[in-house]
Amino acid sequence: MARRRKHRTHLKGGVASNPGSAEGVPKSFVIKHGQVGSSLAQLVRDVRKVMEPNTASRLRERARNKLRDFLTMAPALGVTHLLAFTLTDVAPSLRIVRLSAGPTLSFRVERYSLTKDIINASRRARSMSTVEYLSPPLLVLASFPPPSPTTPPHLTLMMKTFQSMFPPLSPHSLSLSSARRVVLIHYNADRGTVDFRHYLITVKPYGVSKRIRRILEGAPAAKSAAHAHSHTATLDLGNEKDVADFLLRKKGEPGPSSDGYESAASSASSVAGDDADAVSLADDYVGRNNKKGTKRAVKLDEIGPRMELRLIKVVEGVPGKEGGVLYHEFVKKTKAEIKAQKAEHAAKEKLRQQRREEQEKNVQRKKMAQEAKKKGKKTGEEGDEDEVSEDEGEEVSDLDEEMGPGDEEEYSEGEGDADEGAWDEDEMISEGEESDEESGSESEDEAPRPPPKKLKTKSKR
Repeated sequence: MARRRKHRTHLKGGVASNPGSAEGVPKSFVIKHGQVGSSLAQLVRDVRKVMEPNTASRLRERARNKLRDFLTMAPALGVTHLLAFTLTDVAPSLRIVRLSAGPTLSFRVERYSLTKDIINASRRARSMSTVEYLSPPLLVLASFPPPSPTTPPHLTLMMKTFQSMFPPLSPHSLSLSSARRVVLIHYNADRGTVDFRHYLITVKPYGVSKRIRRILEGAPAAKSAAHAHSHTATLDLGNEKDVADFLLRKKGEPGPSSDGYESAASSASSVAGDDADAVSLADDYVGRNNKKGTKRAVKLDEIGPRMELRLIKVVEGVPGKEGGVLYHEFVKKTKAEIKAQKAEHAAKEKLRQQRREEQEKNVQRKKMAQEAKKKGKKTGEEGDEDEVSEDEGEEVSDLDEEMGPGDEEEYSEGEGDADEGAWDEDEMISEGEESDEESGSESEDEAPRPPPKKLKTKSKR
């Protein structure tokens, strides 16, 4: 018996928890283009997780798919941004396309780290669930120069491009429990690069030391068969003479001493940080005892991926319909070259419009010719039917003229004779007809004569 498969009967996050279903919210495609390795393919999947829930997380690319296919399909699905990763001879590259009119920003991926690398490198690994990805992340733009006449235009355009990839932040309508992740876009002016980081927001009690939390919450369970059924285990204090040695002793000290105890203030500051890190919750937040009005310490845990991007080129339009080059990292052109380039692009656009209009005219002309051909066929068939009916009428009138009153009687008598000689199903076959059939059968039984053979003649060479 075949195993029954379970099919998905619900959308991810539902309608209420998925703000991407509303109009005006940016949506994205994250794809890989061309032949890439397994590491870059995993980076594409990690970036899709960052862009959730307003992205196609289960999108599958085929080898025969071209970039033009995604550009054609995206506007019908309401997609506003296309992120295409590809592998070049120098380094991996990322193109961010603003649909459906552009511009297109090309980045070089200088360095990157996958999500699994970030989690393995952290001291305390976190188990990520799907709940964190039901709401879009909060965007933080850091160290970008403010827009001004002296600011390079490509930096302002790059900042607005990253800003348009995520839903706008509305503090009045934002639910506090939906703020689960943060995406940091940091501009490094010294290197001329952009750092991409992804963090998870965690909230912890403020003013409580780590050792007290371990007693209240329990110690992490050991990875053994005895503790496989439980998430926490009993805290082991067998090596301590007093519980104060565990609660108040600083980390690294061998044992209790007169000045080895830490105060409550120092313990709280070492765990939760300064007072600037503590906030009063404006609403209920996820987690234990995170109620409205309680004081909590906010912490960011990096969950990856991590990228360092360098802007290489900014082009008007989309791939396949590029316009002028607005910025290039390595190629600098004079004003005359820029003017000539704009004139060339204008001429190409004019030629494209002329060809499009010519194609539309040809299509209309062919449609009109087909319709006229169909109409001509219909009128020709109607004319043939009229000619046939006229010919039949003429024959009948000629016959009436030739036949007199006496002829009509003879014609009627002839019809009566014909009726008498008509075939009767009950009538038997006459002997003459039987003889004819027998002679026909005998002639059929005779063997057919073979064709005469051709005489062979010798030809002189």
